[in-house]
Amino acid sequence: MQFTIPADHPSLPGHFPGNPVVPGVLVLDRVLDAVQVASGVPVGALRLPQVKFMQPLLPAQPATVSVDGVSPKWRFRVHHGERLIASGEVVLVEETA
Repeated sequence: MQFTIPADHPSLPGHFPGNPVVPGVLVLDRVLDAVQVASGVPVGALRLPQVKFMQPLLPAQPATVSVDGVSPKWRFRVHHGERLIASGEVVLVEETA
């Protein structure tokens, strides 16, 4: 799944003034979208037991999310071209009644 955070996104002026980078939470939001597409159903409560950001993603740079695994656990990687931006794991939390 490809995505681009536009240079006029409202979170960018504060992250970081004069030298904006895409906040990690926006990258992770796109990761969760990719997990939802991969699983075919909306994801509920989840954990991110492992997330590592290796490089910053700049505004307007295209990135690609790849997801491997099956419910309840997926591994993900986010790339800008050949550069690895982030990687980690998403795990669904079993709901208890």
